[in-house]
Amino acid sequence: MGDNKEAIYDAKTLGYPKMFVLGLQHMFAMFGATVLVPALTGLSVSATLLFAGLGTLLFHFLTKGKVPAFLGSSFAFIGGYAAIAPNGDKALLPYACLGVLGAGALYLVLAGLIKIFGQKKVMRFFPPIVTGPIIIAIGLTLSSSAIDSCQKNWVVALLAILVVIVCSIFGKGMIKIVPILLGVVVSYVAACCLNIVDFGPVKDAAWIGLPFKMEDTVFEVFRSPDGSKITNALITIMPIALATMVEHIGDISAISSTTNRNFIEDPGLHRTLLGDGLATMLASLFGAPANTTYGENTGVLSLTKVYDPKVIRIAAYCAILFSFCPKFAALIGSLPAATIGGVSIVLYGMISAVGVRNIVENKVDFGKSRNVIIAALILGLSVGVKYCAAGAINISIGSVDIALTGLAVGALVGIIFNAILPMEEQEYAGANKSFVSEKERAGVTPSAPRKDRKKPRHKR
Repeated sequence: MGDNKEAIYDAKTLGYPKMFVLGLQHMFAMFGATVLVPALTGLSVSATLLFAGLGTLLFHFLTKGKVPAFLGSSFAFIGGYAAIAPNGDKALLPYACLGVLGAGALYLVLAGLIKIFGQKKVMRFFPPIVTGPIIIAIGLTLSSSAIDSCQKNWVVALLAILVVIVCSIFGKGMIKIVPILLGVVVSYVAACCLNIVDFGPVKDAAWIGLPFKMEDTVFEVFRSPDGSKITNALITIMPIALATMVEHIGDISAISSTTNRNFIEDPGLHRTLLGDGLATMLASLFGAPANTTYGENTGVLSLTKVYDPKVIRIAAYCAILFSFCPKFAALIGSLPAATIGGVSIVLYGMISAVGVRNIVENKVDFGKSRNVIIAALILGLSVGVKYCAAGAINISIGSVDIALTGLAVGALVGIIFNAILPMEEQEYAGANKSFVSEKERAGVTPSAPRKDRKKPRHKR
């Protein structure tokens, strides 16, 4: 598989002004969901922005600057925050953050195991029949939040969707590669004309301020630690990492599939897990939400065809800069929910579409019952549990209640059944078949004469 002819891997060819605009687009794409998490949990919006930016830069440093991923707030831990700190209780939020810190540490454990035993042995548990449906489920389970936001004002939401579609399909030049940003701007202006934007918080906010307070950090826990609360937080929140680590693998697979680069092989899954885990630990330590590789930005990559990680780093620098400006945070917070919902429908749909692509390009055989069963379980459980009355599967262990999200249940069941159901050896091709290998990047492509091509590294 060769590179997409429309793809841009070096954004410098566009010029620095366009790179900056593309970076802003990525920041706006992640902003709605990233800010929503602290809004729901009671954490600081400014701290969330700061550590989303710092976490992204840390991730890029550890992955050798090769992976065009932005790290924003993870929705998977919202239930954990609610369980430990109901209604955003300020006194209990540091304990919840401590639990997330422990969850981030599990990423380091898995990264170490992959480094020691090799990613091939680990990836045998994550073939396309597992990662594909998980990616699809990520988009589907997120879509309800987009619809809920759109219902605030369908006129504004539909305008955002229409602008994104028109710019993506009919746009030329720069218009074609910033459809999300234009969708946000046009629908925001329309919302202002409809007088549905509240600028009160923007007027009241200061221009410059610190992103977080020390009393909101994990360090506050150790001033007068409560052993019972610490134990409860760790036991309740750490298991969520089992789902988010699988989600991470799905996200990296999605980014790899989108960009035609095998990031699972280079820089390696152990590095991406290490970056995600350390970013989560850093954020939680200072009272910000857990970080995760953001599907919204993968959707932007898919739409714009600009795959240069430097553009993502521009977005990270912007997030850090604006985290010290409470007025900017208030301005972005004034974006109508319908605007965010409209662009999110497209972005979340793109995530699911990437999952479908992952399955199709790897030629997963649905004529085999095992593949049908695994996909059915992942999709059925992920979506079904998400939209059931409880919204999760609740498990009580002694005095501790654990809530497993639909994505966690679907992913775990899919991995287990993939491991125990009979499988032909060639099906272990892994989640990497559709991605461009190092040899292809070096110039040995499928279109080259057969005598010039080396044999594939892995047995297919």
